[in-house]
Amino acid sequence: MHYIIEDLNLFRKGKVREVYDLGEQMLFVVSDRISAFDVIMNQGVPDKGSILTAISEYWFRTTESIIPNHFISSDVDDYPKSFGLEKHKEMLANRSMLVMKAKPLAVEFVVRGYLAGSGWKEYKNNGTVCGISLPTGLEEFSRLQEPIFTPATKADTGHDENISYEQSAEILGSEAASYLKDKSIQLYNYAHAELDSKGIILADTKFEFGTDSSGRYILIDEALTPDSSRFWLKSHYSPGVLQMNFDKQVLRDYLETLEWNKQYPPPLLPDYIIEKTRNKYIEAYEMITNKKWLENK
Repeated sequence: MHYIIEDLNLFRKGKVREVYDLGEQMLFVVSDRISAFDVIMNQGVPDKGSILTAISEYWFRTTESIIPNHFISSDVDDYPKSFGLEKHKEMLANRSMLVMKAKPLAVEFVVRGYLAGSGWKEYKNNGTVCGISLPTGLEEFSRLQEPIFTPATKADTGHDENISYEQSAEILGSEAASYLKDKSIQLYNYAHAELDSKGIILADTKFEFGTDSSGRYILIDEALTPDSSRFWLKSHYSPGVLQMNFDKQVLRDYLETLEWNKQYPPPLLPDYIIEKTRNKYIEAYEMITNKKWLENK
């Protein structure tokens, strides 16, 4: 499930992705690996890498008027010829992206429009989310009056750590923090409105930004995928009750039924859980893009 190209400079091997340094550009190769509770499963989810690549490309193309991004192409025929990538065409097809090289910023830009996850846990204890005071009496999954910006520090291993906006400004500088906070909320509002019209609620999402060779801020990494966002089925939405998700929640729910300590090695996954998880990713792709998944193949 790893996509190692021996004759390329492997820049980073992550939980899901291999990243190669091509000089002025980078090559992202997205695997079918899937992790839960920060543990990579031994089995992958067929087509997951291709689905995530296609969803990211969709959003990179539709949001570039809000802020430029690093996406160049996902067509192997467009990739630089000097690296011999054509001989890896079958492996790279549908699951890779050529992107501009950027210097990543050391903060993740999280926007929350609903009360869920770690935000709900903090609210129950303190009435706040990342230090931001919220009205009393909210239920789990309640929609917030306005989306809130709740940055986090990046972690190579383990969980990212939520920080305050003031802390993000100390890390990035006040001008960069203010500008990218505004851009993050603009991106969230744009995507929320579009997805709402397609029957999906964008509960929260995270963005990553970097600077290109000219120092310009650009959107990098992935964008508005089921791995970086919390999507709910709009027709099923109601505060205070469990939501219908479009991500690996099927997998997490299954793992919670096992006597597993959430440490490596992971348990063997039954075929039906892998298939149900795959179907969730396909459903997200089809609702977001208004295309059948087979049309992408």
